[in-house]
Amino acid sequence: MNPLFSLGKVLIIIGLVIAGIGILFVLTPKIPWLGDLPGDILIKKDNFRFYFPVTTCIIISIILTLLFYLFRR
Repeated sequence: MNPLFSLGKVLIIIGLVIAGIGILFVLTPKIPWLGDLPGDILIKKDNFRFYFPVTTCIIISIILTLLFYLFRR
């Protein structure tokens, strides 16, 4: 296989991933429950705020795993 052909495929995949992340950034504000699920950790103090979306990360991981599984077939 031609090395330039392989490089072209890798660049296309990288471009699609970047486009997908861009779409995610555009759509995220329109999904009000995303990032505010039970199990997400939020600690507020006077001058300090710590936020770690545990449940949101797990749900996104499950969705991406299913998508990768479907596209791999």
